[in-house]
Formats: sequence, C-alpha cells, structure tokens
Amino acid sequence: MGQPGFPLLSLIVFLPLAGALALLIFFKETQRGALRWWALLISVVEFVLSLWLLFSWQSAGGMQFVDGPAAWIPELGISYHLGLDGISLFLVLLTTFLWPLAVLASWDRITEQQKGYYFFLLLLETGCLGVFLALDTALFYVFWEAMLLPMYFLIGRWGGERRVYATTKFFLYTMAGSALMLVAILAGYALAGSFSLEALASIELTKVQETWLFLAFGLAFAVKAPLFPFHTWLPDAYGESPAPVTALLAGVLSKMGVYGFLRFCLPLFPRAAATFAPLVAVLAMIGIVYASLIALMQKKIKGVIAYSSIAHISLILLGIFMVNIEAVGGSVLQMINHGINIAALFLLVGMLKRRTGTDEIAALGGLWKALPTLGTLMLIAVFASVGLPGMNGFVGEMTILIGIFQANKVYAAIGALGLILGAWYMLNLFRNTMLGPMNHQDLPKAELKDASDREALVLVPLAVVIFLIGILPNLLLSRIEPSAGVLVHQIKIIQLQVTGE
Repeated sequence: MGQPGFPLLSLIVFLPLAGALALLIFFKETQRGALRWWALLISVVEFVLSLWLLFSWQSAGGMQFVDGPAAWIPELGISYHLGLDGISLFLVLLTTFLWPLAVLASWDRITEQQKGYYFFLLLLETGCLGVFLALDTALFYVFWEAMLLPMYFLIGRWGGERRVYATTKFFLYTMAGSALMLVAILAGYALAGSFSLEALASIELTKVQETWLFLAFGLAFAVKAPLFPFHTWLPDAYGESPAPVTALLAGVLSKMGVYGFLRFCLPLFPRAAATFAPLVAVLAMIGIVYASLIALMQKKIKGVIAYSSIAHISLILLGIFMVNIEAVGGSVLQMINHGINIAALFLLVGMLKRRTGTDEIAALGGLWKALPTLGTLMLIAVFASVGLPGMNGFVGEMTILIGIFQANKVYAAIGALGLILGAWYMLNLFRNTMLGPMNHQDLPKAELKDASDREALVLVPLAVVIFLIGILPNLLLSRIEPSAGVLVHQIKIIQLQVTGE
C-alpha cells in the first residue's frame, strides 16, 4: 500500500460498496449474527486502511495519494480522479472512525430487516468517502447523490413515528440543493470544457459567471450544512432517525456542506465569495444565536442536541468565510471535533431512551446515580461540546475565534456569545437529566442497568479521542494548516488582484 501508484483511495472508497454487495448476495436475512459481524468487519478494515493515510502523510499543502485522472466517460469528459489534502484527511478519518461505532451501536437496536439496514449503512459510507475525495465535479455529484438513497431508507424504514414526514422533508430539501449543484456543474463544464476541478480553477471567469456559479453551489451546500434559514429539515431528520444513523448524519453528513464551501465556493469563485461573505456571516451569526435560543426551549434531549449542532456548524461557517489561516484551520479542526462530540451525544441519547422509554427532559432526572458510567461519559461529551479546556472543543473554538477576531471584532463577539449560550443549554440539559431527583416514576433505580461492555466499547473511544485532541491538538493542526494556508493564499492573491491592491 505504501508504493506509489497503489490505488489506496479507491480501495478505501469502494471497500464498503463491495462489502454491501457481498452482504446482499451471500447472506440471508435469518443470519442475524453474521450480518452484524460482516458489517463490523468491513467498517473496522476501512478504519485501519484510513490510518495508513495518516501514518504515511507528508507535510505538504497539496494533494497526496492521488488516483487518476483516468477517463471514466470520455465522451462526456468525465474522469475518475481522487485526491487527499489536509482538509479532507481528517474528514475521511472521522468517517471511518464513526462507522464501526455506529455498527456496534446498532447491534441489538436494529432487530428488523437487518440485511437491508447494514446494506444501506455500508453503501452510505462509500458515498460519504467519495464526496471527500473526488477531484472531478461530475464524480463528486455522483457520490453526493449516492448518499441520498441509503439515508432515505435508513430514516424512512428504521426511524421514529414521524419518519415518513422527516424523510420526505429531508429528500425534498436535499434534491432541491442537488438540482442547483447539477446546473452549476454543467455550467462549469460548458465554460471549462472539462469537469475537472483543476480545469475549472484555471479558467478566468467573469464576475457575473462567478456570482451565479457561487450561488448555485453555495445554496446546495447551505442546505446540507445547514445554514440558516435552510435548516428546517434538520430537527425532523435528527429527531426521527435511529440513534446510530443520527450520529452519522450529524457527525459526518453535516460536514459535507461545509467541505463543499471549502473545496468549491471559496477557491473556485473567490471574488464572489468576497462579495457574499458579509451575507453568509450575517446568516451564520443569526444561526448561532437563533439555534442557541431555540435549544434552550426544547423539551426533548434530541431537540437540544439538534439545535446545538446548527449553532456549532454556523460558527464553523462563520470561520471559513473570514479567509485567514487561523479561522480556516480552526474550522476544519472544529468540524472533526463537532463530529466526535455530536456523535457521542446522539449515541448516548439512544442508550438512555432504550432504558427509560423517553427522551422528554421533564420525565427524567437523577439518572447519574443509577447509570454512573453513562452519566460520566455524557458529562465528558457535554464538557467537550461547550469547549472545556483540555478537551477537543476548546482548541477548535478558540482557534476559530482568534481568526474571526482578526477579521472582525463584532463577528467574534457574536461567536463568543454563541459559546456562552451553548454552555447554558448543554449544562441545563445535563442537570435536568442526570442530577437532582428521579422524575421518571415508572422506572425505579434498581431497573436501570448501566452501560454494557458493548456500549462502553462504543463510547470510550470517543471519550479518548476527545481528550487526545484536546491535549495534543497539533497532531491534527500540523497536517491541516499547510493545506489551509495554500487555500487562503490562493484566495487572497486573486482577491488582491481584483481590488488592485
């Protein structure tokens, strides 16, 4: 695998697809144990393969482990081209890290149609990895759309009572964004004569062309992130998804919109990005404050965490549009941190709901005494989410705020306000569910069982990574910042050329 020319990225992208097809062909629905173990084996091998990327990483800002370009559909100018830089490296690692944990969390939760569930789960992993690695816009679109089908069925078949409504809303929002993206991709092909990102970056676009392409791509990414006011699909999708699926949806899929801005909108259309940066910043700041205030009023645990996700993603988007190394590098780091923290929180919610039968905050309380292990792990996830020093959230949030402060002090003040509100609603959530008297009269303390070995195996790795990044953030930043620096430099050069400064 370490030899030049070995298609490691292709192996990482398509191994889950191969595993999904093998599961569909060679396994029977009645082989429940075999289905689960096969899905876990494939996802663990994926994670091991992705670690090779980290251990073999060279300190450079360009693309590494490149596969292609190779003609895929030459008549249409579509090529197969994959590559990895410091921005996408840890998003790939985040994806492969969370997937086996989601499989383990599904172990005894998904009891019906397991074959279909694990098939779609593995299929979804291929789509996610392809999005982070594609260097051809048509190929990127194929992977982007490939995520929609498995997520539609994972929510619609294995979700909660309102799953049909949530799935329909998610599908309509995502398809509307995808349609705009497809128009932009075709327009880019008409202008560049190629679907290659490199070709599109090399041509000189007029201001009007940049504006329309930025808007088409940007709206698609704003829906996926989501950016206010395109966020309304998120609470329903998060609320109705099975907990392991919600962990992946919030932990990985929400990062694709932010990644799209970093990979497409900012480097390809820098003049339009500078024009729309104030608007995006205002929407992001509204999202931070609005989502935080709504989170304070939520009655269910999942609702609090869902709106907290909107607030955190809004801060990340605010950071990347400041276009300096600190803000962009911090935003990439915080994408990873948010993925870990939000996945831990949603997995914990699923475990608590299985024990109590509810996630209504008013019906809970005093659970830490009965569930000391789960309570301690939830406290770690909550502290990480609010940015306690020594944990991963602190490093990411502070780096973003330093970068935002350099660009605009008012923006930084609004971002800091979001952190204060975040501490308020997250600590409130922990206090109302874990501390005080037990409000759930139907569940005496003796009936509540603490974390099983399998549940601990799901949650403890997340807790370890929370502390690891918090104590040694340079393990990530040293690999992220060279690519962030290249991106910022490219954007600044073009913007300065335009302004004549």
